[in-house]
Amino acid sequence: MVFPENSPIRQASAVPYRFRGTQPEFCLITSINKGRWGFPKGIIDPGETTIQTALKEAKEEAGLNGFIEGKPLGQYEYYKWSTTLVVVAFLMRVTAVDDDWEEAELRSRCWCAAGEARQKIGRQELRGLLDAALKRIQG
Repeated sequence: MVFPENSPIRQASAVPYRFRGTQPEFCLITSINKGRWGFPKGIIDPGETTIQTALKEAKEEAGLNGFIEGKPLGQYEYYKWSTTLVVVAFLMRVTAVDDDWEEAELRSRCWCAAGEARQKIGRQELRGLLDAALKRIQG
């Protein structure tokens, strides 16, 4: 991919969760190329809001349906495709999980408690989002 120099690419991400009994559990997916665990995210298409993108990516990448709760959890930046990408992340309450989804052949999906999710996630920025999500869920 080629992008204009010095113009950050905007992305949106969902931090999906549901309850198992009284405890929240989080959905993680693997990246396509390196197999690293993280949250669904993607580029915000023209005319799309950050919330629409976050929900769309959760559906396409993980087969998740639900709604966004509240304001963004936070944002982070990373470097890829010779440019900076800025990701805004939202807490997503999952209401239904598809058995088959668009990127099922490309990614693995797992549900895990916060502690296990924290161990699987390699990036410090994503751990920060997980911590913010847990804080918000627990009120």
